[in-house]
Amino acid sequence: MVSESSARRRALRDPDVRLMLEVRDGSAAAFEELMLRYQGRLVTVLEHLVGNRDQAEDLAQEVFLRVYRARQSYVPGSKFSTWLYTIANNTAMNTLRTLSRRREVSLPARESGPLGANPIEAIAQASSGQMPARQFDKAEARDIVRLAVAALGERQRMAVLLNKFEGMCYADIAQTMELTPQAIKSLLSRARGNLREMLEPYFRSGGYPVIGKDEG
Repeated sequence: MVSESSARRRALRDPDVRLMLEVRDGSAAAFEELMLRYQGRLVTVLEHLVGNRDQAEDLAQEVFLRVYRARQSYVPGSKFSTWLYTIANNTAMNTLRTLSRRREVSLPARESGPLGANPIEAIAQASSGQMPARQFDKAEARDIVRLAVAALGERQRMAVLLNKFEGMCYADIAQTMELTPQAIKSLLSRARGNLREMLEPYFRSGGYPVIGKDEG
């Protein structure tokens, strides 16, 4: 266990740890500050994981609730963000497993967006020749990349999101996902290969990518 003196030294280097230590000591203001710092980033990662903005916002609230409930036992043995996303990963994976058991796991239709109400259907139409070939604008490109990331398996997707959005190193991602750094390196390598394969038609000629779910 990390000693209190070590915790205080770590707190001086990480303002988020300092805030969480204040939360542990009963500061509601410090908890509100942490929520303000991480709310948007957490919702973005969770939305990529579960594929639904409203559900991601609900899960973010659940994550923060779990953080608050665990406040008195908090010991800063790692960066606060690593601890937070460990909780987020577990929460999201539990939700996805529940949805899978109910046979409800799918990429939901968007109410709006450059690819229309159903981007999966748009890709299917394009591949069957029902949609004219053309170059995508930036908004469409973002949707295409989002769709490809969403098509990765759960573990690959989480590793990519933590690496891309949070800038985490292999060791921090490994701690978050309870894997070894070497396993994370392998996951990210396979994920990049899968994304390259899916996105190659777009980058080569502006055509729609072939989206295929990878479970690794």
